[in-house]
Amino acid sequence: MARQTGIIKLKGTIGGITFYKTSDGDLAREKGGVDASRIANDPAFQRTRENGSEFGRAGKGGKLLRNAIRILLQNAKDKRVVSRLTTDLLKVVKTDTTNARGLRTIPNGNMGLLLGFDFNVNGKLGSTLFAAFTKAFDRVSGEATLSLAPFAPTVRIAAPAGTTHFKMVMGAAELDFGAETSIFENDETAILPYDSVNTAAIDLTATVTADSTLPIVQVMGIEFYQEVNGEMYSLKNGAYNALAVIDIYTV
Repeated sequence: MARQTGIIKLKGTIGGITFYKTSDGDLAREKGGVDASRIANDPAFQRTRENGSEFGRAGKGGKLLRNAIRILLQNAKDKRVVSRLTTDLLKVVKTDTTNARGLRTIPNGNMGLLLGFDFNVNGKLGSTLFAAFTKAFDRVSGEATLSLAPFAPTVRIAAPAGTTHFKMVMGAAELDFGAETSIFENDETAILPYDSVNTAAIDLTATVTADSTLPIVQVMGIEFYQEVNGEMYSLKNGAYNALAVIDIYTV
């Protein structure tokens, strides 16, 4: 892989060299690889097919989770969240001890490996919120809860410069990886002042299907705002908002 440094940036394939643009800049690489039909049929590429199948399953699982929490994710994500989530879910797939290689799945793997996943590396929850919280999930009722005792925002939240207000958010996603469907509900506080005065106790609740046997992923986040002339604006378009997986409930 080579980087394009000229004034004119190329895109496409010329003389066996493919020119393309990525988030890392304009790059170029030599066209190559094995014929697709050979990969699909040659016994020598059995492992390649197995790896591809599981990678695809991880990719679909990541898309399912991202789509489920989209209402919160659109306010707190980085440009590499898709690849980072796929990588972590592939690790989950590989812990499946039930199915044969190439057929391993996310639900049969150790989904606990996803615990603590930050959807925005520019605003990690663990380095943003320093207030203790409790969370729980009642599978019988389908109710996920999050509670924080009163705390002083300027003491317990490391907010980016320019913050005048913030909001706490929480959500629960019920994920059916087989059917590629999900149920999601979220709750949030009002927009609160970022000052040294203790907040009231915070209790958030999100309810999914009662008695569900599917995996439940609980996420929590903080969104930052700046007040200008009485109007609230998402600070730097949400560049430093935090959102992370705080628990995963499986049967």
